[in-house]
Amino acid sequence: MKALIELWKEGRTRMTNQLKFIKPEDLPKKLGNSPNSVGFLIRHIAEVELLFAKNVFGNVEVKVDAKTLKAQRDTGEWTELESLMAIVEEAGIQLEKALENQSDWNRVIKTQEFGEKTKAEALGRIITHTAYHAGQLAWAAKYGTGG
Repeated sequence: MKALIELWKEGRTRMTNQLKFIKPEDLPKKLGNSPNSVGFLIRHIAEVELLFAKNVFGNVEVKVDAKTLKAQRDTGEWTELESLMAIVEEAGIQLEKALENQSDWNRVIKTQEFGEKTKAEALGRIITHTAYHAGQLAWAAKYGTGG
């Protein structure tokens, strides 16, 4: 189990290493005609991690208001760097707690979002979700415009 948590932590660095260099003026940047800003991507990644912690891995202590999912688009409201960093930190803490409490990684779980998966497959899903959007985040922060 410890190895799986280490795998998740390492995968998450694809996002967290970038966040050290994000400045408030980067948050509204978008790449080309992409619909998602840097701020939106940061918030979205954190919200989905919190949802996985709660709904997939059973951490019932998690409180999450999935604003990016509710809006289904970038509304331009994710411009407060401090609050974005706080939710990213909270998501990491809560997902790690949830992962530490897992025992049967082969147990199949069913979700509305992605159907039936083993817990191990679900872990792969959240790792790749974070990494996928971290790539978008990197490109938008480096080459994006707007704001």
